[in-house]
Amino acid sequence: MNPAPSIVFFTTASGAGYGLLFWLGVLRPLRLLPASPSFALLALAIALLLITAGLASSLLHLGRPERAWRALSQWRSSWLSREGVAAIATYVPAGIMGLALLADRPGLATVAGMAAAIGAAVTVWCTGMIYASLKTVRQWHHPSVAPGYLLFAGFTGAMLLAAIGALAGRPVVPAMLSILLAIGALAAKRSYWKAMDAPKPAAAPTLESATGLGFIGRTRPLDPPHTEQNWLLREMGFRLARKHREKLRNLVILGFVATIPLALLAMIIGGPFGALLMVLAALAALAAMLAERWLMFAEATHTVTLYYNGES
Repeated sequence: MNPAPSIVFFTTASGAGYGLLFWLGVLRPLRLLPASPSFALLALAIALLLITAGLASSLLHLGRPERAWRALSQWRSSWLSREGVAAIATYVPAGIMGLALLADRPGLATVAGMAAAIGAAVTVWCTGMIYASLKTVRQWHHPSVAPGYLLFAGFTGAMLLAAIGALAGRPVVPAMLSILLAIGALAAKRSYWKAMDAPKPAAAPTLESATGLGFIGRTRPLDPPHTEQNWLLREMGFRLARKHREKLRNLVILGFVATIPLALLAMIIGGPFGALLMVLAALAALAAMLAERWLMFAEATHTVTLYYNGES
């Protein structure tokens, strides 16, 4: 499918923001982060900035952005609607957490932070399920897609929290967590690509099964539905050359791998130079996720292309 820049930015920025919000809400009550309210306020502000920027960019992909509010009414059946409801609801405890930190109410800040962490996880899960629920796209309708959204959000969020912690002089726990999540994200992505590159299962849709003409043998279109490029072919039939796919995959792997030694060195060295290394690790993670999200869309093939070229 043709990757829209707004959706690529949305899934990367909001995922990192929700991941940062989640770890802030979980690790702070465990006293694994600096106790100063200023640290939590800075992390919270960055998380909300990324979340808001991502959500705003997602509206650019809509034909009529002013009608986006109507999607919220379909939460009983639509994962997109559930995502919107969860995203808006998460602002409430996040805002209360910020006010509690400013008012020096640590107990309320802890409770609100944990509620915000739950809301962040629910929102990211809903985002993943928007794609995982689409049976017409083989690359998305896979059991690892929605958990992968959680893993990648946790990975980038931990990297950002470790960078903020390094600037505050205490990067150890978030940095260790980010390293573990980087290893997990790398393993999950390689496993997913291996599954996608495997031969298609016998039950995969074909032109014969789609038209019901399999009983007469191999089926092919006699005439294309259109004489020139149309919206479906441009958006749903986007093709990514194998050589470009391999280069981008290697770039994603390089980005994931690069974060590990950078975070390790940041923990060992410490100080300003260690903080700089941790910031570089966070930037590498975000760059790798931008490439990974672009690939997630570009490699997807919709079964509607069966009616145009006979291949899914």
